[in-house]
Amino acid sequence: MENFKTFLSKDAYAAQAGIELLEGSLGRAKVKMEIQNQHKNSHGTVHGGALFTLADTAFALASNSHGIPAAAINAHISYVKSVSSGTLFAEAEEFSRNPKIATYTVRVTNESGENIAIFQGMVYRKTPRA
Repeated sequence: MENFKTFLSKDAYAAQAGIELLEGSLGRAKVKMEIQNQHKNSHGTVHGGALFTLADTAFALASNSHGIPAAAINAHISYVKSVSSGTLFAEAEEFSRNPKIATYTVRVTNESGENIAIFQGMVYRKTPRA
């Protein structure tokens, strides 16, 4: 878990968004974000960019958990429910992994466990040189 904390501490954008680490293990990560006024759009609901940032942070933590640098090469999010207050959670899970490419699914939920968004991402893994 310490490696996850160190990795997240270097992410200034996630820190600015108020994202906190809850759990981390190989291929998995869970983060949370307390909804603040800065996260809201013109409609008073959480901005899609804030939801994407939350999911992307969990994705980054999970995909880099094996100690091999991983960089996103594709990401997609579907927003399924709007939200305007409370706490949001993003839980990333490794779907597949090989030496170069890995894919992840991230569920974004509220404190009641309702689905807010689903995110899928793919990373390129930089294989260490022998």
